[in-house]
Amino acid sequence: MPDLPPPEVADPDAIIPNDDKIGFPQAITSLITMEFTYILIGSYHSHQEINADICPQVSELIPKSNGALWKALGDTYETDAFKMRAVDWLAGAVRIPTESYDQMGPVGTDPRWEKFGAFHDYLLEAFPLVHASLEVTKVNTYGLIYVWKGTSSSLKPLLLAAHQDVVPVEDTTIDQWEYPPFSGYFDGERIWGRGSQDDKSGLIGGPFAGHVRCIMSAMENMLENKFRPTRTIVLASGFDEETSGLHGAQMLAPVLLEMFGENGYAMLVDEGSGYGEQFGRVIATPGISEKGYLDVMIDVASPGGHSSLPPPHTSIGILADMLVNIERNQFEVHLERGSPTYKIAQCLVHTPDLPASLRRDIIYAEHNELALHRAEQELFKNPAFKNLVGTTQAIDLIHGGVKVNALPEQAWAVVNHRISTQSSVSATQKRDTELLTSLASRFNLSYTAFGARITDADAPAFGTLTLSEAYTHGLEPAPVSPTGHDALPYQLLSGTIRAAYNSHRGLSDDDSLIISPGIMSGNTDTRYYWKLTEHIFRYGHTDGAKGGSLVSGVHTVNEAIKISNFVEMIRFFTTLILNVDESELP
Repeated sequence: MPDLPPPEVADPDAIIPNDDKIGFPQAITSLITMEFTYILIGSYHSHQEINADICPQVSELIPKSNGALWKALGDTYETDAFKMRAVDWLAGAVRIPTESYDQMGPVGTDPRWEKFGAFHDYLLEAFPLVHASLEVTKVNTYGLIYVWKGTSSSLKPLLLAAHQDVVPVEDTTIDQWEYPPFSGYFDGERIWGRGSQDDKSGLIGGPFAGHVRCIMSAMENMLENKFRPTRTIVLASGFDEETSGLHGAQMLAPVLLEMFGENGYAMLVDEGSGYGEQFGRVIATPGISEKGYLDVMIDVASPGGHSSLPPPHTSIGILADMLVNIERNQFEVHLERGSPTYKIAQCLVHTPDLPASLRRDIIYAEHNELALHRAEQELFKNPAFKNLVGTTQAIDLIHGGVKVNALPEQAWAVVNHRISTQSSVSATQKRDTELLTSLASRFNLSYTAFGARITDADAPAFGTLTLSEAYTHGLEPAPVSPTGHDALPYQLLSGTIRAAYNSHRGLSDDDSLIISPGIMSGNTDTRYYWKLTEHIFRYGHTDGAKGGSLVSGVHTVNEAIKISNFVEMIRFFTTLILNVDESELP
């Protein structure tokens, strides 16, 4: 969850917003009612019962039939010997530079993929019981599917996902690293290197690339203790998540679908955000959706010629005017009831340090337009949260001209959109199209947008304006996973998060942290797995990630993870596997 700066206490006599949904008399009545009722509610500590139905919480979920094993493994994870074993697991994986790059060729033709063979050799050596006991299927050479068969074939499997690749390290930044980026150096507290957070820690043991290592570490220890699952467990690991998963997860998805069918998995947990403190409480934010994605190419073409005889506007000048117009007109953003980001805001009422006026407005926002408007205004003072709510735009690429004395015949730019969970690709395309229509007319350009003619094809024109999808097709926002009282997978995950958090710290308090739905501003491999289950969660159980934001060091210099956090992630996956194994999930 984005860290929200403490807003100023709202003035009860604030100007009533000009909102078509709020008539002036209604707004006055609402304000008086809210202020009077707020006096009755009082402070944070005196209205817990009123808040009970807002962001309801579950108790920690500790394995019962698997309780003895859970406790034994928990005791093992606290030993110095295990911590050093975990260091060896993760550091060894970090030392293999499994970088993926944009526009890589197919597997078998591009030699840069071959490093993943060395990574597979490492996994085989580091986790011998996993490879001896689980069925392993390789897809497109480097995609991995591990199947740990349960004793009951009637139960839907648990699907865990993690990717093997990491983002490249820029040569110009190597000097800025405290320790070499592929050294896996352990300083006694942290393991340093690319992939220590994203996502090798997950596969071996957690957050992102660490996800692979966390999961395998948990499985290896459970196998050493003779655990045999009742419910089948599947681990899917792509190898190009950082470059959209076209060669990895996209190829894994149909194989996973064939294995257990559509909606054939009980739930899916992939990489995602974690937990962190806000307003005096720790909040964990498992992602229940992801924003959509769209790259829009804006291409302007006009006659060339010698620069000594220029027209009033060149293609570069026209494009510049359009880009200024785009940045001048940001997407309208509103906090909508029932949306994942609205649920994030609701969970803040359980924090002790939330300003009283904001707490009041969030509580009453469910049924009061004025309260919703005021809460939105305060929350949007944090740009990160506002960006998480709405559709965003960023002009990331631009090109034009080939010679200083030649009029540019073409100029283009690419605008990246992250689409709100309440919007769509088509709505985003429509807005971009309409935004540039008047400029196309002003500069006398023949206008085509996303394959449709906007202007008359036969009308004379100075040049052309073309909008199109750049590089790949747009991605719709992900389906929102259920989180209600009857959503057993979310309830199970929430209880597991609390149990792992508490047990790692020797706590037994249900008030130790808040579990809040979250969303991912970026996209994970789960974009290809929507048919596998309705219950998809993005969560890494890592300290410091809030509401979809990335943990420190991910995708930049000095990426590192505390060994205590890595061990806690192993504990989380252990608890998750054991809880799902004895659950009432179908």
